[in-house]
This record gives sequence, structure tokens and C-alpha cells, in this order.
Amino acid sequence: MVETRIAPRVRVMKPAKIDYGGDKYPCIVRDISSTGAALDFSELIRIPNEFTLILPDDKLKLPCRVVWRKEFRLGVVFDL
Repeated sequence: MVETRIAPRVRVMKPAKIDYGGDKYPCIVRDISSTGAALDFSELIRIPNEFTLILPDDKLKLPCRVVWRKEFRLGVVFDL
């Protein structure tokens, strides 16, 4: 398979939350780069196309846009 990402991703298992409209939902960051990330969810929830990713351990809040979706995982690009 040909790698098409702009920046290489690093595999991680970081707890995070997504925030949209004041609602916060837990997730796990499975891989991350300077341009985006893959997120895992423990349950099926309706996730909008744009939200803020909160990484409490790193004290980061990153605006995101969804670029792909699977059942319990999605990929985002950071809108920095």
C-alpha cells in the first residue's frame, strides 16, 4: 500500500475527549502526527464533521475535521 499522508504518524494510546456544542465524549488517540490523528470510540455515537479534540495530558485543544469514518474509529485532520 502506498503511504499518502503528508506527515508520518506515531502510534500512541492517549486518552482524549472530543468536544462539540458543549458535549464531551471520551476517545482514545491511536496514532497522531502534526497534521491529524486516528481516534477510537468504545461506543457508537453520532460525531459531527467538525469538533475540538482535547488531549488533557498534553494540555492541547485542537480543532479537527473528519476525513474518514469506520464503525468505532475515525480519522481527522487538524484545522490549525
